[in-house]
Amino acid sequence: MGGYKLNQWLDSVYSDGSKYYVSNPFPKKGETISIQLRMLENTDISNVLLRVKEFGIEQLYTMKLCRNEKGLIYYTCDVKVKEARLQYQFYLVTKDAIYYYTQYRITDYIPDESRDFIILVDYKKVDWVKKSVFYQIFPERFCNGRTEISVKDGEYSYQGYKTKEIKNWNTPAANWEESHGVDFYGGDIYGIINKLDYLKDLGVTAIYLNPIFLSPSVHKYDCIDYFQVDPHLGGDDALIQLSDELHKRNMKLILDISVNHTSSASIWFNRDNEFYEANVGAFQNKDAKEREFYFFDEENHYDTWVGVKTMPKLNYTSEDLRKIIYKDYDSVLKKWIHSPYNIDGWRFDVADCMARNETIDLYHEVWRELCKELKKEKPDLLILAEDWADCSEMFRGDEWDSTMNYFACARPIREFLGETDLFNVRNDILRGVQVKMKACQLKNRIIEFYSRIPFSMCNQLFNLLGSHDISRLYNNEQVHPMEYRGAVMMLFTLPGAPNIYYGDERLLDGRITDNEGYRYPMDWNMELTEDKRDNYLLYQKLAMLKQNSEALSDGGFLVVYDEAYVFSYARFTDKEVIFVICSTNLIEQEVTLPLKYFGLGTMVTMEECFGNHINLELINGMLKFTVPAHQSYMIRIRLE
Repeated sequence: MGGYKLNQWLDSVYSDGSKYYVSNPFPKKGETISIQLRMLENTDISNVLLRVKEFGIEQLYTMKLCRNEKGLIYYTCDVKVKEARLQYQFYLVTKDAIYYYTQYRITDYIPDESRDFIILVDYKKVDWVKKSVFYQIFPERFCNGRTEISVKDGEYSYQGYKTKEIKNWNTPAANWEESHGVDFYGGDIYGIINKLDYLKDLGVTAIYLNPIFLSPSVHKYDCIDYFQVDPHLGGDDALIQLSDELHKRNMKLILDISVNHTSSASIWFNRDNEFYEANVGAFQNKDAKEREFYFFDEENHYDTWVGVKTMPKLNYTSEDLRKIIYKDYDSVLKKWIHSPYNIDGWRFDVADCMARNETIDLYHEVWRELCKELKKEKPDLLILAEDWADCSEMFRGDEWDSTMNYFACARPIREFLGETDLFNVRNDILRGVQVKMKACQLKNRIIEFYSRIPFSMCNQLFNLLGSHDISRLYNNEQVHPMEYRGAVMMLFTLPGAPNIYYGDERLLDGRITDNEGYRYPMDWNMELTEDKRDNYLLYQKLAMLKQNSEALSDGGFLVVYDEAYVFSYARFTDKEVIFVICSTNLIEQEVTLPLKYFGLGTMVTMEECFGNHINLELINGMLKFTVPAHQSYMIRIRLE
């Protein structure tokens, strides 16, 4: 997945874990598979070896030259998979040196094994994700389908504040100090159902809903009862109808849940419960059976999620808690997988915090149990976890299928466009240090993460630019509008599945200063201006390309240019190559792309997919052109 420049044929060396280089990327234990590697034809190479470890012992297998095609030579080797993971490197032998190729880069010294190529054995793949286009919906702010079920003024109080009904849908969302999370616009599941044809036309194939279970707040991450959909969103019946309508359209449904903590007003915790019309119980006492679901000390103090008193943390030392959350057939997480709800995946809020604190660390144990239990019910269920940092340790095939890819997508791309890193911006010291990110730094940020996880799982990553937790990128006046288009192109073309945060396709308004500013109501009644229409068409065209291009769903990934502030990579198969070129330069820059690395000495069809017209010049297998300041392009080339 990249490397530093040694010489031309070394730069062209490539392999990955896809079906184009591994005969079966998802083998069973005991199966024999073929592994391939390719490079430019050259006179330097004398041997190619495959290095694996079998039960801890290093083994070297000689690879055979199997074919010469379009200026590229291919080597192959058969290997029997004997353990839960097959890890391997390539040794490239010349007369004067040995070069070592891992998923990260080529070196002239023996590298460690942390970025080996990895084949997962007996992994239950979630194959539908790789061609998916997700659309994230904050239900309360998307569309009002039935006004009669909306929360009314003063209907109840929560944390001392009475509910407020926002009667004008187009009213900008108030900040937390004014709204206290109980300002309701009336968005509901029926409203989502009404807009499914809109989403289908946009190119969406799966929707991800922020929490919908019974909760007094707008955001609903403080759940009262996991076993019922909030009646103000339509209740269980609305979810059944939504699931049915989605599956009729061959679309998938992902639900969001936090099983790291509940609300302090939860039916299990039951403290200061103002959500119900009548008081259904007092603060947890020492005789309550659910007391063991939480962390209480002798003085009745309890542990919380990051100090938020209204969000007590769940205690997974309790076997009864594990049963009710994920083990029993009618547990929380299994109920909604089963008919008639039939959801296709879970997105786990603050997944990196679950089952661990100062008292216990059951993190990996609980995630492995949870994964095993849910996959028994539905093998292709998506387990999508929220983690903003390097979570590569979780991609071993028995814990997470995917993560919200803040670390190698949202964070570096936004920084490349001039923002402070999403984590650093929270710190007074780090926020004050602003250095414009170069293309080589963007490459390193992306490749360092991708090279640590199995390639087969890279195509399941949940890529995003924005969400309910971060501002809409285009609402930052410092971000150049044309550079934003480049960010969208990267969103749809990096390995993984793109996620559209509701309204981004329409340039929905908002603030960048606070969470509520990221959650404006969808602008259904507003006329699309020319810039909004162009933006919508960009999203739509990219969504359709994502669904129909093998290069974007199964193809390889190689960074081909990273000089100054111009970044370019290729997604490719043996039938097509898609080049993505993004510039944050203040001036134009000449760019050269190595077409011959992909067997493109002669081209059949070249399509300039996106961007203004550019003059392309092909010289000796290299594509040369000039990229104007701030511009981005996608070039699609069909092979013979």
